[in-house]
Amino acid sequence: MMRHALTLAIALAFASSGVIAAAPPSSAQTANTPAAQLHALFDKAWNEQHAEPPAGTTDYKLLWGDPSIAYEKEQLARSKTNLAALKKIDRSKLDPTDQLSWRLFQYQLDDAIAAAAYPDDAQSLITQLWGPQLAGIDFKDARYDNATGYETLIHKLNAVGPYLAAFTKRLQQAVAQGVTQPRAVMERVPDEIKANIADDPTQSPFYAPFKNLPESIPADQQAKLQREARDAITRAVNPAYKKFLKFFQDDYLPRARTSAGVSNLPGGPDYYAYLVRHYTTTDMTPQQVHDLGLKLVAQIHGEMEAVFRQIGFKGSYKEFVHHLRTDPKFHYTDPDELLMAYRAAAKRIDPHLTDVLSLWMQPRQPWGVRVIPASLAPNTYPAYADVPYMSVNLYKPETRPKYSIQVLTCHEGRPGHNLQIPVARELDNLPKFRRYAYYNAFGEGWALYAETLCDKPMGLYDDDPYSKFGYLNYQMWRAVRLVVDTGVHQDGWTREQAVKYMRDNTALADQNIATEVDRYIVWPGQALSYMIGEQVILQLRDKAKQKLGDKYNLKNFDDVVLGQGSLPMAILKEVVNKWIDNTLAGKPVDQLPFACKPKSLSGCPAGVGPH
Repeated sequence: MMRHALTLAIALAFASSGVIAAAPPSSAQTANTPAAQLHALFDKAWNEQHAEPPAGTTDYKLLWGDPSIAYEKEQLARSKTNLAALKKIDRSKLDPTDQLSWRLFQYQLDDAIAAAAYPDDAQSLITQLWGPQLAGIDFKDARYDNATGYETLIHKLNAVGPYLAAFTKRLQQAVAQGVTQPRAVMERVPDEIKANIADDPTQSPFYAPFKNLPESIPADQQAKLQREARDAITRAVNPAYKKFLKFFQDDYLPRARTSAGVSNLPGGPDYYAYLVRHYTTTDMTPQQVHDLGLKLVAQIHGEMEAVFRQIGFKGSYKEFVHHLRTDPKFHYTDPDELLMAYRAAAKRIDPHLTDVLSLWMQPRQPWGVRVIPASLAPNTYPAYADVPYMSVNLYKPETRPKYSIQVLTCHEGRPGHNLQIPVARELDNLPKFRRYAYYNAFGEGWALYAETLCDKPMGLYDDDPYSKFGYLNYQMWRAVRLVVDTGVHQDGWTREQAVKYMRDNTALADQNIATEVDRYIVWPGQALSYMIGEQVILQLRDKAKQKLGDKYNLKNFDDVVLGQGSLPMAILKEVVNKWIDNTLAGKPVDQLPFACKPKSLSGCPAGVGPH
């Protein structure tokens, strides 16, 4: 799970946190050619989305973002303008890599325009997983080498009041349209808001960056920054969050919807059908997804039963799951021991990474394991990827099964998100919008596929049959999502029905099931992307094995899957099929589809044919 991967647009905003080197221009881009026009458009659109606030600004829109309907309309107009400009560029005169970039840019713009047609999207303004109530948590990682960055943070703190006022107005407009999140889930939010209110400003989450300022800032200036931060928290942050808390408790919650599914919103069924297409990047209907889920649940049940029979358990599946949930030996009681177990699981992975991805494709970015903040932990996932970290949840360690630790680390760490995302970011031959794109079906599909790689060829579940069962349980978890998500949002299931189905068909702990179901309720469609993406990747791998025979190599296949960055499923199929065809036509199997030579990302210069 990518914590910030809420939508493609939000995921692209990851890159705004740092300076990113542009891909070097090719000779074709040095004149006013179609390629030059294309990359100029890419740069223009990127800079519009990732503009840094001017130094010294106090405008909340520049510091925090603009939540208004007017800004949404402005974004829609910008997408339409960029799409019109793209269509004026002759795609036939571009090289193959730029042709693919042209298509991906069109895909993103078309999707942004399609999303704007659904007013119901306003229901996703705030959830227990994202929103302004979690802004303090995001402050914790802010670090700068000079005073200017910290001065900007202080300006942000002083601008919290007008930002929350604008956000409140936007929520009021959504409520007036009958577009809200369910009350049963949103009752988690007031405690999150309260976490931003601190009588002692030094205990505020917003003060975290100021506690240990770098030595490059003189001591007198450090004291001044810390004093101004404390003052801003007392005068601006605390009153603004108190006012927002009152609005949320007194106005929003009483008017929040009572039904779980978005199909009960105005235009909800059409909106959900769009979300299924958006998150799976396919044309599947909700019913097709539901039916696939039922099929996979039955299939995985058989595999799980075989494992617990191998262990020697004599009872039924439900009895075995009850045994796992209730026997203390399967859980830690000490959070520090749980953290150590995650870090040990990460260390077991590293020596095997070259079994699944070629050395030349391995990312330079190191990775590690850290702890989810305590204020966020009760309402969030067992773990998530905050690249270059895997953040793990130590809340109630007695609810975090030992048999899930290895498979979860494979998903959120490596070879999952913490491999795929750094690889994409280091594809310097691609424009920024591709290196930082995040299509859920690709990113989550790869991470789920990575769990299978930890099974074979890495063998990380071989020494512990309970860990093997945990791996199958996680496959089951994602299959169950296909049934539950569509059950809630298409078929009108209640929260209780969703919880029961998950409890009957997985070995997840009750704490995990509760937070997961609440996540599916507020984030319709996203949970479908995991299994749909994994199924596409596995089908493509089977096809490559069958077509290439002795030429097939797992590492080469994985290189191809990751070698173009994140992709919609239809385009991923084209990329893999092109590699298969090229290999059958005599090109080296370790040559990527658009590369000029083996073990390289670069295409051929103009006038030079591929090797």
